[in-house]
Amino acid sequence: MQLKKIYTSFVILAFSMSILTFQSCGVYSFTGASISPDVKTVQISDFPNYAQLVNPALSQTFTQGLQDLFLNQTNLSLTNTDGDLQFEGEITEYRITPSATTAESTAAQNRLTIAVKVRFYNNKDEEQNFDKTFSHYEDFDANTSLSGAVEDDLVNLILERIFENIFNESVANW
Repeated sequence: MQLKKIYTSFVILAFSMSILTFQSCGVYSFTGASISPDVKTVQISDFPNYAQLVNPALSQTFTQGLQDLFLNQTNLSLTNTDGDLQFEGEITEYRITPSATTAESTAAQNRLTIAVKVRFYNNKDEEQNFDKTFSHYEDFDANTSLSGAVEDDLVNLILERIFENIFNESVANW
């Protein structure tokens, strides 16, 4: 019986300590974001597409996806001006290149690469500001036409990785 009381006390103490630890570092979420309590808003401007090869929906898809990520993974409110956190930039690359060849020197796999230049401003802590390019790629069978659902799926996979990297770089403080 005495052992059970000690165990219960230990569990309560450990739980209390973990709560205090999470609260002492500002606002912590289980998504990995560690955002100062004085940061309340995020501004994500449109990311125009300046890539040589243009996917007409990419600008809107990227901007909306980044906004959705911050709305779903943080307690920040989206604003059009004067955000505590601000994102701006442009899509700089949307490129298809061969990534693997066959014995006959023809492409066996192609690679779709997307790159986005991001300027991030933390108006509460300017030391966290950055100007950086994020890119990712996915390979696909060279005999597959990059159109319709195939292109949409590849773009979504690539953007998911880019969003994750932008989020981690800006608010996860890993």
